[in-house]
Amino acid sequence: METLLPNVDWPEIWQASLDTLYMIAGTMPFTVLLGLPLGVLLFLIGPKQMFENKPLYAAVAAIVNILRSIPFVILLILLIPTTVLITGTSLGVAGAIPPLVVGATPFFARLVETALREVDRGIIEATQAMGASPRQIIFNALLPEALPGILAAITVTVITLVSYTAMTGLIGGGGLGDLAVRYGYQRYQTDVMFVTVALLVVLVQILQTIGDRLVVHFSRK
Repeated sequence: METLLPNVDWPEIWQASLDTLYMIAGTMPFTVLLGLPLGVLLFLIGPKQMFENKPLYAAVAAIVNILRSIPFVILLILLIPTTVLITGTSLGVAGAIPPLVVGATPFFARLVETALREVDRGIIEATQAMGASPRQIIFNALLPEALPGILAAITVTVITLVSYTAMTGLIGGGGLGDLAVRYGYQRYQTDVMFVTVALLVVLVQILQTIGDRLVVHFSRK
């Protein structure tokens, strides 16, 4: 193994892998906490929905689209002052989480909106006919019916975050991406690059498999 991968420091690879997992684990709760209500809002005020409001929808959608249109690498740089203000540093795992949340939240919100739009409108109309309040419609009908789609959205977002965490290495964000940049790119150590890429591929496959199984489990037969 040392002959094939002479530059690979396995303890450092292990720590970088943990840092990548920490970044994902630290980002997803905030992404869901912010993105789920935002996606529900976009759906509810959207065209032909319960609280249709074209001006508000246009304003919220514009903000979401602007954030989504900024390349994540540029977003990392733009948010450095804000990240330092929030976490006290722009480096390491802590410095990577704020830009990851900002980058992933609008992406996740749009996926949630799409999942809600796929819910059979007849279910909403039936609950309205039974006299259900808007809160009951949202929490007892809309979200439960959209749960498989929301889980799929979470899966896609988590996998997107894997690629985002790799990009944080460009500004010293830590994780496998940081190793790939520092050793694989700057020092031309291709064996380190190979190992980091292989680990990222394995991580994506694991996350996708878990997500697919959850979607199947919560989908109605």
